[in-house]
Amino acid sequence: MPPPEPLRENVVRVEAPGHRFTLLATPGGDFLGADDAGDLAVLREADDRVVWEEIAGGYRHVGTGQHVEAKAGASGDRLLTWRGHAVGGDGCPGARPTPFRPVRGPDRLPSEYLRTFRERGWVCLPAVLDADTVDGLQRVAGCGPWSARTHDRGVSALDQHAAVARASAEPVSLWLTRRYMGTDEIRFAHPPSFAVLDRDDGERDVQGWHSDFPYLWGIDRRVGAGRIPELRTGDMVLGVQRNICVTDFTRGNGATRFKLGSHRRNEGPPPDWGLGVDFARPGHRKRHGLPYGGPDADVIEAPAGSVLLFDARTWHRAGLNATDGKRAAILQAVTPPWIMPFADSGAAFKTFLASSPWTEITDRERRELESLLVYEIVGPRGRQAITVDRELTERRGVNAGTGAP
Repeated sequence: MPPPEPLRENVVRVEAPGHRFTLLATPGGDFLGADDAGDLAVLREADDRVVWEEIAGGYRHVGTGQHVEAKAGASGDRLLTWRGHAVGGDGCPGARPTPFRPVRGPDRLPSEYLRTFRERGWVCLPAVLDADTVDGLQRVAGCGPWSARTHDRGVSALDQHAAVARASAEPVSLWLTRRYMGTDEIRFAHPPSFAVLDRDDGERDVQGWHSDFPYLWGIDRRVGAGRIPELRTGDMVLGVQRNICVTDFTRGNGATRFKLGSHRRNEGPPPDWGLGVDFARPGHRKRHGLPYGGPDADVIEAPAGSVLLFDARTWHRAGLNATDGKRAAILQAVTPPWIMPFADSGAAFKTFLASSPWTEITDRERRELESLLVYEIVGPRGRQAITVDRELTERRGVNAGTGAP
């Protein structure tokens, strides 16, 4: 049996914050903030304009210093007043009072996170998901207090619990992704999927080094390095990986291994690190041992409920779980809509529409999920959703590699 993973990587630890900001959400899920003129307004994006700090008796807007007073309403909501006037659902003082729901926000301003993301090619929002959402995710994954359960891979994760949709629509990380990629039009290249690692047995196949979709450097079996050629793309970002930590991520339980900063090279990992295309072959680990795990690699440790964003060109691989607890994450590849998706997310959205979790999320979350999951053709006939055609798929499967037209 090959020796266990040496655990010699450089550890980057992201701690759970002691302080965090608050977002104030309308019943529909949009956010109270201040517009560019400094007036109260309800906004859809979770940028600096919607960040508040809880103070005695209410909240202070971090950007403008304005205060709103808060009185407890039903189910933890808040009724807000500004200078003696009730704040309505459109953010206007003097309107009909509307309950606002305090939502867990980031520990730093979104603009500060964006600077970090652009400088390093990765950023982590530590424990940005609330405890109820984390518990729902762990229930679906079958980990933590729900370890007696088995994750059901035969049913779309979105259909299993509303926490999957809430986490997928986390607003600050989506804003960061859009700004890093330089476009508001982003899509999930595949439906949200869980990656669950239990204790490694020393023999099972493992993942080798690669870059993520749409690049797939080091992992695509076809001729060439991957879907996207190794070339200088300048400032154009074709993919961001959005990983949600369902459990704590530690070096010992199989947290993702990275070569941080490798996205700047615009090329795949070196073959002597152990490529994904090689380790995908059954028995490769037994014959050749484990992929590279030395001090030139990095591990990002983060608490459950964290959202990790990284440039999809970054070299990485899954670690090995040396603990008795399961390590779980939700994986989401994000690309522009003109990149061919990795899997059909439209079909997952259709079943999600008929599921009970669809009825349990906010209007904003529904808008986000529909935008993220449904690919469209926009042309003379207007907007037309596209998805997989079963008959043509079967035809291509029959004729693949035969030279048939």
